[in-house]
Amino acid sequence: MTVLAEIGGSVNTIGYGLAAIGPGIGVALVFAAYIQSSARQPESAGYNRTWLILGFALVEALALFGLVLAFAVQG
Repeated sequence: MTVLAEIGGSVNTIGYGLAAIGPGIGVALVFAAYIQSSARQPESAGYNRTWLILGFALVEALALFGLVLAFAVQG
């Protein structure tokens, strides 16, 4: 049997690239919700900013966990 193509390098980078799609969409949804809520009630923008930062930090932590896991699995 002949090998027509061989994948070289680390497949972990492909896995992390796919795993980064979820947090990217999550960050977009968090900011879209903040913009929409601020547009509907501008006086509550200061209160909603706290939840914006909290949501952003939690979603971005998922991306960082994926990056750490990609390096940990590589060994």
